[in-house]
Amino acid sequence: MNKQLVIMPCLDMMNGRVVKGVNFVNIKDAGDPVECCRAYCAAGADEIAMLDITATVQGRATMLDVVRRVAEVKTVPFTMGGGISSVAAAEEVLKAGADKISTSSAAFRKPELIAEMIKEFGADRVTVAIDVAQSGAMPSGYEVFIDGGRTATGVDALEWARRVNDFGVKCILPTSKSTDGARTGFDLPLIRMIRGITDADVVASGGAGTMQHFADAAAAGANVLLGASVFHFNIIAIPELKKFLKAAGFEVRD
Repeated sequence: MNKQLVIMPCLDMMNGRVVKGVNFVNIKDAGDPVECCRAYCAAGADEIAMLDITATVQGRATMLDVVRRVAEVKTVPFTMGGGISSVAAAEEVLKAGADKISTSSAAFRKPELIAEMIKEFGADRVTVAIDVAQSGAMPSGYEVFIDGGRTATGVDALEWARRVNDFGVKCILPTSKSTDGARTGFDLPLIRMIRGITDADVVASGGAGTMQHFADAAAAGANVLLGASVFHFNIIAIPELKKFLKAAGFEVRD
């Protein structure tokens, strides 16, 4: 796989603000989404992800006003997730200005939704996110969680990832609860596992703390490198990260 690496800051949203937690809890405020988006675009982000992290749990739709405001300032492709539980909801988000949508809990509960979204919008505009936790009870060692990581499903993550891949999605976004926000490195076995069953883009999500962690994820097979707290709190600058990855032999966008 010699795809160019994509650097993707992720804006987790709660009550209209960017937040960041550790292991899906211990939430801290990290700023205004519009200002964050504007800053990341200026800094050289290749794409932006935004996730309304409480929409599904609260049983409400995505905050379209925030999507519109971010869409007005973004200069790179923008993926929106959270609370997108139907084709109609996805269409509203795309009409509000998102370039792509991401679905997780709704796709798990109703897998045919993946096929419906791909048919309606095209595979390039549909990302399926898979939240997992390590589990010795699962053949792969990982169990799928939904509802923002709150609800265990009893389903093996590799089994679900294979089903997702069979729908023909172009991007799979796995996040490990054990590494999320911990800044101890991405869950590399999880990335390798997902890469082993798909030719789609694989997003490294949850755990970046150093520039080497991003390189490790790329070496494990991720070609989209997602970061949140390291970017929000100025631990890593995107231009410096790109220089580091290029020096390490990876192909990155200028």
